Amino acid sequence: MANYAILRLDHERMKTQPADIEDISTRSSLELLYHISRELSSALDLRTVLERILFLSMQNVGAINGSIIVLDDAGVAVDSAIIVGDRIENNTTDRLLETLEKGLSGWVVDHRQVAVVENTSLDDRWMPRQYEDDEKQLPKSAVSVPLLTHDNLVGVLTLVHPRTGFFTPDHVNLVQAIADQAGIAVLNARLYAESQRNAQVMTSLARSASGISASLNLDTVFKGILEQAELTINAQLVMLALIDPQNGYLELRAIKDRSEIEIIPAPSKIERGISRWVAEHDEALYIQDVSTDKRFDSAADQRRGVTGKTILCAPIHYTGKVIGALEAVNPKGVDFNQDLLVILSGIADLAGTAIRHAQLFAQLQAAHQSYQELFEDSIDPILITDWDGKVLEANRKAVLTSDYSKTDLHSLVINQIHRIDQELVGEDFNQLHSGETLSYESVLYTASGYEVPIRVYVREIHLDNIARVQWILRDITEQKKLDTLRDDLTSMIYHDLRSPLANVVSSLDLLGTMLPLDDPALKSLLDIAMHSTERIQRMTDSLLELSTMEAGQPIGTRKQTSVLTLLYEAVEAMESLVHNRSQIISYEVPGRLPNVFVDQDMIRRVVTNLLENASKYSPQGSKIEVGVRREGDQILVWVEDNGPGIPASEHERIFQKFTRLKTENAPKGLGLGLAYCRLAVQAHGGKIWVKSDVGAGSRFTFSLPIMTP
Repeated sequence: MANYAILRLDHERMKTQPADIEDISTRSSLELLYHISRELSSALDLRTVLERILFLSMQNVGAINGSIIVLDDAGVAVDSAIIVGDRIENNTTDRLLETLEKGLSGWVVDHRQVAVVENTSLDDRWMPRQYEDDEKQLPKSAVSVPLLTHDNLVGVLTLVHPRTGFFTPDHVNLVQAIADQAGIAVLNARLYAESQRNAQVMTSLARSASGISASLNLDTVFKGILEQAELTINAQLVMLALIDPQNGYLELRAIKDRSEIEIIPAPSKIERGISRWVAEHDEALYIQDVSTDKRFDSAADQRRGVTGKTILCAPIHYTGKVIGALEAVNPKGVDFNQDLLVILSGIADLAGTAIRHAQLFAQLQAAHQSYQELFEDSIDPILITDWDGKVLEANRKAVLTSDYSKTDLHSLVINQIHRIDQELVGEDFNQLHSGETLSYESVLYTASGYEVPIRVYVREIHLDNIARVQWILRDITEQKKLDTLRDDLTSMIYHDLRSPLANVVSSLDLLGTMLPLDDPALKSLLDIAMHSTERIQRMTDSLLELSTMEAGQPIGTRKQTSVLTLLYEAVEAMESLVHNRSQIISYEVPGRLPNVFVDQDMIRRVVTNLLENASKYSPQGSKIEVGVRREGDQILVWVEDNGPGIPASEHERIFQKFTRLKTENAPKGLGLGLAYCRLAVQAHGGKIWVKSDVGAGSRFTFSLPIMTP
């Protein structure tokens, strides 16, 4: 600092004895530049460097006033210094911004050239009243040079003398030489200042991060955000607003002033103001004087009696999306600036992550609580096991149904509680890894020795990111009772029907021999009665055979049979029904087929049932296709309709007893036809299946093994 004081004394002497640049020899010029280089390289503080440049320039050139503006890489003024006489001016950056827009400095920046003004009153590039002591607008002379480093503009140096025409070419050359030396010093000092600011920002953000992310409780996170923002920004008031994901409204959620933090229990909608603008435009704002800004809204931006004057506001982000805004109102003891806006933006980004994590944690807690309530309040017993089958959790219904205490259940494995369908779930439950829910009937073994019929629904679940097995054991005792009652009732019906039905058939046959054959009306009525009784006979025979096949008893008499013969006989039996609905039956059959070894009545009834369903579900006037072909050692028979189709989820269920599709205008029935078809085909060593899409009709196909010699 001693050299710095000497420079100021030399400058005082230069005001009374201006330097005669013409007498400076080349050696003296080199010594001067060396001296200047040493002076500038001995400091890194930007403000110190700027003041040294100005003092050295003014001393060696003989100028009375001087200014220097520092630019960043984008050409924006980041710092400056002004010396008027022997007085160093403070807070000069905003004052010199105007000279960059319409003054001499701006011309130098645009052209990157030295500018010499012989008479400031005659040169349009000079902006009047550049310095505060210009009380009288007297003509002056000025020189302004760019500070360049490797063709990068880092600043502008301007010197002024009260005498017009003062600056000679030698002066200009010397100023340019000083500027060349000063460019590197200014750049280094600027970069050092930026690194210091960045370090301060990072330190502030690191301190804020630890304070913000210390909890997963949302209210605590709100408090941490406000406390860190108020501590770092030193604001009179800090407000936090979030966008409600349900309605998209920006809502005030928390406020902090010097006295307290308030978490808003019933968030209020923010329709105007700085926070609303920032959230909508995703842009941080620094407003030095809100009274001149149309975006400011006194009702929205002033709370608790705090009158907003200066405001910083930054959007809160999470994964690149704006979720709110953080607003700081009125500095306390320091001026708000762009550095503080960077810090506030950093805190806002930290806040976004912390807020979202707290919200997700709250949702997870709520979901877990909801699951626990559903788990405990379920009307079905539920057990959670590991992959070894050990019971980990059991709900209240499981305890009541099994007669075990919860402690006893936790000491058991799942196969001690019910009979597992090992073929379905696989060894070590490996079939559950598909993600599907598997279902089967079983028996629950109670602690008191009773066996309870159950239907088991088992699937893989994840609790706390750990794969577990969930077993729902639905009590089907009442269902079994109803099934038994229905079976008994069905058995009683078809046993009681067979005898009177046989009498009706015999009577109709006798009437057929007694009625005159030349009366078509009587013959038509008799045919209708005969076909109706045949349908009743098929239904009763199907019921009886269903019961026989379900009991595992062998089927009736098998014979070597032509499938085509059975096909045509079944079509003939359905001819009247098809004719009444104006439907057409088409065939897709080969010339010759090998025979099959089957019970003719049963397979004929299978085809008849499929044809009857096709006719009932197809619209009037539509076509029904009947086909047969050989495929390997199997004969495939199919019936294809143009009905409403069957959802994929129902393809298996429709083959169960008493199951019918719930479709609009569906024909009535008991739901036994397809169940009979499946059992009859399986009893002959074949399979039956359906291919169908909703709205595109259905094709029912069954296979029969070819008769071997």
